[in-house]
Amino acid sequence: MLIVGLTGGYASGKSTVARMFMELGAALIDADQLAREVVEPEKAAWFEIVAHFGKGILLENRGIDRKALGEIVFKDKEERERLNAIVHPKVLEEELRAIEKIRGREPDAIVILSVPLLIESGHYRHCGKIIVVTVDEETHIKRLINRDGFTREEAIRRISAQMPLSEKVKYADFVIDNSGSIKDTESHVRNIFNIIKQKMWHH
Repeated sequence: MLIVGLTGGYASGKSTVARMFMELGAALIDADQLAREVVEPEKAAWFEIVAHFGKGILLENRGIDRKALGEIVFKDKEERERLNAIVHPKVLEEELRAIEKIRGREPDAIVILSVPLLIESGHYRHCGKIIVVTVDEETHIKRLINRDGFTREEAIRRISAQMPLSEKVKYADFVIDNSGSIKDTESHVRNIFNIIKQKMWHH
């Protein structure tokens, strides 16, 4: 079994790349999905978040208003760290549980572990290989404006709140530049998948 960490900037196209790996036969563990699950109403992380940030961040169905919470934590580094300290350990627990489940079912699996803060949170230490998805800055800004309806200023603020892609790339075994066409990205993903598969069989 090989755990491949997949990360990139906010809106760099990580989930598109993750889906491509799945189509080629990799198993996927999506930390974003797990992070949504661990903060569902009445779960431990939910209680901690509400206790710290107040009931003002709840929707009518008692779920967490991600946009409202996002606005608080993106403006304030300490609040962001507080939220991460609540959510990350729970997500890591779920990741390890998911890995064991796949191991039981498919011992030779290539597992793509897609984590936005793979490097920052130290999750990369659990990975045999690391892939970083990059985009050039202008494409990055445009995608955020189109995808999330941000103003240019908001988009730049979101990007600069994260570790720069140029830093993340230093940790990478493979870099996928997702600034071009979907076809370019697909062939890049296929090449990397084949390299990883060959290396696994040659060990």
